[in-house]
Amino acid sequence: MARSTKEEALETRSRILDAAEEVFYARGLAQTSLADVAVAADVTRGAIYWHFKNKSDLFDAMCERVRLPMETLMATPAEKFAGDPLGHLRNSWIYLLQDASANVRSRRILDIIFLKCELVDRNDPIWVRQHQCYLDGLANMERILKEAILLKQLPDDLDTRLAAITLHSHVVGLLMNWLFSPSSFDLAAVAAPLIDTCLDSLRYAPALRVKKED
Repeated sequence: MARSTKEEALETRSRILDAAEEVFYARGLAQTSLADVAVAADVTRGAIYWHFKNKSDLFDAMCERVRLPMETLMATPAEKFAGDPLGHLRNSWIYLLQDASANVRSRRILDIIFLKCELVDRNDPIWVRQHQCYLDGLANMERILKEAILLKQLPDDLDTRLAAITLHSHVVGLLMNWLFSPSSFDLAAVAAPLIDTCLDSLRYAPALRVKKED
């Protein structure tokens, strides 16, 4: 009986997350209430509060469906990329872009994150969480770039902070442009060459070198 109850609770939680994804995608985050999610999930508001503290908690759990696989991929390279941090970084970004193109859930959640959050209050828990994810992503990318320098995959004088900002801006900009207009280009097809272009800029762009003091 206990096992059945636990399975039912997990099924209800999953149904709520599915409903939140659908409603946030259709209406945007700011225009959606927990009551709207309850109706879409065919549960009571009490059932939502049993699983999630508030809308911020629900939104965060929905985002984790995309974040967790990506964070795991970024943190743990596949065996073929052991000792190859730059190849690991390339593989991770290409995976993100191609998964967004092929995976309906990933595409919807990324669309909500980038285009439908309407965040204006910097004290909003959702804004705070999104901001921290951005900072964590930059820090993780810079760590990988520093590992690549140690292994002579990148120049010793690469400005890793500037390089991480540049790479992040290129990739996120590409993703946002595609989410805004998916028919304008084939994201899966351009993912590899555009990521390679970004990585080439880290190797060769003079503007990404640490400035020497006079």
